[in-house]
Amino acid sequence: MDLEQQAKIVDSIHDTLNGYVGQRLRVRANMGRSKIVENEGVLTQVHPRLFIMEVDRKRGRTARQSYQHVDVLTGTVELSQNDEPLFEPFVIDPSEEDETVGEAASEEGSDTEASEQ
Repeated sequence: MDLEQQAKIVDSIHDTLNGYVGQRLRVRANMGRSKIVENEGVLTQVHPRLFIMEVDRKRGRTARQSYQHVDVLTGTVELSQNDEPLFEPFVIDPSEEDETVGEAASEEGSDTEASEQ
């Protein structure tokens, strides 16, 4: 994926998130070292390169957290609403890509064998 394509995707993430301002979303963020944080809150602001959410805390308190659009692009941050993801994965895991190629090759092989018989 080249830089221009990445920039277009980040812009589309920004535009999509603008439509969700004021709505409740679930955010799942990979913080590294096997630490994954899941919160639910309201998307309050969308800026050119980041977005801000007010997430729920204990005893009715809230906290503001910001995330970058590029983290959504890389899959480090996942957003969902009503258990439906807002974005499909933009970056395909190379191991998943190999499996897909293998499945396609095996299907082609079975088509060839069927036509030869």
